[in-house]
Amino acid sequence: MTSRTYTVEGMTCGHCGPAIMSEVVRLPGVTQVDVDLSSATLTVVGDDVSDDAVAGAVADAGYSVAS
Repeated sequence: MTSRTYTVEGMTCGHCGPAIMSEVVRLPGVTQVDVDLSSATLTVVGDDVSDDAVAGAVADAGYSVAS
């Protein structure tokens, strides 16, 4: 199991976290998702979860992962 933290661009309000979490938690292998609005970070815990898959899920929620 691995844990990765990403910086997310575009998060501005309390709705942002749940929107991102609902997309990322659907990815195969994801066991935990935490969003910290104050630091604009997303932490994903799971097995065999690719960075591209996380970035895609974040994009589906309307935000972007900083490169």
